[in-house]
Amino acid sequence: MKLHRGSWKSWPPEENSSKVSGNFLYTVHLDLIFWTGRGAATIDDDLKKKISEDSPTVRVLRAIAVPVLANVCHVFMHGLNHTEVYGLEKLEKALLHRPQSTGLLTLSNHVAAMDDPLVTASLLSPQILLHERMLRWTLCATDRCFTSVPKSIFFTSLKVLPVSRGKGIYQEGMDLALEKLNHGDWVHIFPEGSRSRDGGKTLGNVKRGVGRLVMDAKETPVIIPFMHEGMQEVLPIGSKFPHICKKVTVLVGDPILVDDLLARCKDQELTTDALYDAVAQRVEERMRAMKGELQQLVTNERLARERDRKLYLARRASGIWEHIDWEMEGFSLHSDDETIDHSQHQQQREFSEISSEDAAKTSWMDHPIHSSDRALDSSPSIAARLRAFGDPAAMVSFAARGIAWNWKMPEFKYGVGTWTARLCGNQGLGL
Repeated sequence: MKLHRGSWKSWPPEENSSKVSGNFLYTVHLDLIFWTGRGAATIDDDLKKKISEDSPTVRVLRAIAVPVLANVCHVFMHGLNHTEVYGLEKLEKALLHRPQSTGLLTLSNHVAAMDDPLVTASLLSPQILLHERMLRWTLCATDRCFTSVPKSIFFTSLKVLPVSRGKGIYQEGMDLALEKLNHGDWVHIFPEGSRSRDGGKTLGNVKRGVGRLVMDAKETPVIIPFMHEGMQEVLPIGSKFPHICKKVTVLVGDPILVDDLLARCKDQELTTDALYDAVAQRVEERMRAMKGELQQLVTNERLARERDRKLYLARRASGIWEHIDWEMEGFSLHSDDETIDHSQHQQQREFSEISSEDAAKTSWMDHPIHSSDRALDSSPSIAARLRAFGDPAAMVSFAARGIAWNWKMPEFKYGVGTWTARLCGNQGLGL
């Protein structure tokens, strides 16, 4: 076999490309052509498919890029933002303990352009994220992720499958996703078909394509839905870069069962199209119910943070109140008996000091008095020093203003440590 390395224009060889496409060096040669875009117009669709899915270059890139990007997204969501996940054990059970030949299909609402991979990476531990074969495949529109050869290689290396808008559920991208499910892989989709245009306030209609992925698989996949809230603040519509110091809440639901629908189809009670619609309707009902639960969780979290903030302010004000020298302000905190005992004790202490001063009178009068000696002998109290520097009423007012201004709670640690709370300040955490 002759490899035409001298000139890009000399490719393809005159021999039948299907006979030589299995050769490793030849496949790498095709990868370089496909990567640079040179000669791409002469590559037929079947060869492009083979290059994009099975080529050594893409497989090597996938083994490196997917774990790295997944862990970066995990750190971003849990380190630079605060992500709270409910029901995570349901996803872990489906991911780690399902039969090897059974696929996993996860569904979620679509709010921001980077819901995947940010949200999906936040659901898994860093140990799982290191295993590329355990991570998800997902779908993306060709007019968004596959507009050029470099972008096609990039997203294909990140386990993204192309789908074309308006071509229905029987297109190549859906066939590829179905093939992944038949191999026992994990596929994640957005059943709404596109992003929410109102920031996730409402849930769009679920498309019937989810019905095909569920019912046309060799084995019915495990269907795990999850809903998230807060990504509209991490990456608002029109923003090019994700924001930090935001709160994201994720709710993972129970598996959606469709065995009864499949039985009705076998009994010819439902046609294939009606079966797809029934599955889509069941998924939509579950996701709408989970959206209501998620909003309730978010509301309860917000109320709890507000209650904790008020309790913290009350404790802090009480602490400052206890440290004020009320005797300096002219208020007595002792009973009459305690006052009498205190005055007697003070008189006895003054008498003993006078006696000691008479005994040492001849010693200190013989020497000049230095400023340092005067400071040590007088030893004014802290209250006396404060009284000399300012009006007591003004000091109390200053302390009260400090309570109102500095209300941040240091014990609230969002993210991976206290540095996150300091970095975030008061932004977006509901405090």
